[in-house]
Amino acid sequence: MRKIGIQEIEDIALGAALLGAGGGGDPYIGKLVAISAVQACGPVTLLDPEEVPDDALLVPIAMMGAPTVLMEKATGGDEYRVLYETVSAFFGRPVFAFMPMEAGGVNSMLPIAAAARLGLPLVDCDGMGRAFPELQMVTFTIGGASATPMALVDEKGNSTIFRTVTNKWTEELARAVTMACGGSVSISLYPMDGKMMKSYGVHGIITRSETLGSAIRRVKEAADQTPEEAFLSITGGFRLFRGKIGDVRREVRGGFNFGKVVLEGIGEYRGKTGAVEFQNENLTASVEGELLATTPDLICLVDTETFIPVPTDALKYGKRVMVVGLPCFPLWRTPEGLALVGPRYFGVDTDYIPLEERCKGGRANV
Repeated sequence: MRKIGIQEIEDIALGAALLGAGGGGDPYIGKLVAISAVQACGPVTLLDPEEVPDDALLVPIAMMGAPTVLMEKATGGDEYRVLYETVSAFFGRPVFAFMPMEAGGVNSMLPIAAAARLGLPLVDCDGMGRAFPELQMVTFTIGGASATPMALVDEKGNSTIFRTVTNKWTEELARAVTMACGGSVSISLYPMDGKMMKSYGVHGIITRSETLGSAIRRVKEAADQTPEEAFLSITGGFRLFRGKIGDVRREVRGGFNFGKVVLEGIGEYRGKTGAVEFQNENLTASVEGELLATTPDLICLVDTETFIPVPTDALKYGKRVMVVGLPCFPLWRTPEGLALVGPRYFGVDTDYIPLEERCKGGRANV
């Protein structure tokens, strides 16, 4: 058990933006929401998963919709209370703690804001270890957990609660309501007990985000490594490509950001072309048409000078970035995990090959 204050929020936002693999929403907007809540209500208590009773009622909090929409349509301020009261009334007992559903810019921050506003603790665990675009894409689905009852509320005060027959149906129905509400809403889903969280959650995700964020801020202080070497060592990442953004194609469709960024090689990659395709999160990375990484491994774009992550909604022509691959949480590499988030689910015509295998041969460096 420890406290999360403003400095911790700064580091968590930065680290989670990397783990978001390009998605999860704008970390700056989420950070402002969380800092405002902590300034008004005080620091948040962060619990280790093992500190949570097995029978405690836990509720993940998240934003659903296209991250670009949230930049223009902010939260209304009362959503967290509505979500808390809706779920507590459904189960007939109070929610014990909140937790994040994923690691990513805004969705790593909103649970902190909700915990601060309602005086609840936050659990150091999530259901992805990164960010994915659809609601059923969590480790708790592999464990047999239901996404519902799921509560949904928009900034105008409209709210509803879903009961669905499968987690995929939760995604389909909630996505339709999200679009009707303007493209972004606040949700609570996968209400679970402490036992389910301990068995299938990604433990220590908030702490990992904070550690990564702190290290990225200090990456140029390493005495015996270049900043890039220090960054790759800190993250355990693989350098896939380095280039200047030559083209960005994106569209909002069905509540998702779809697109592709084309990179013109710089440095040792001069004369080559790289590409990253995304659906909210980055799905594939290729160089000269050859795939070097696919979902569920993390594909991240970072600034070549500061190593600050660049989310998909912040990609701009001319920006120089390094494409980095990070191995995913091991449960995603199982047959059950790949059925949910493997490349074929997203329409990519290839079997999943672990990042470490694709990068053999010297094209990517640890």
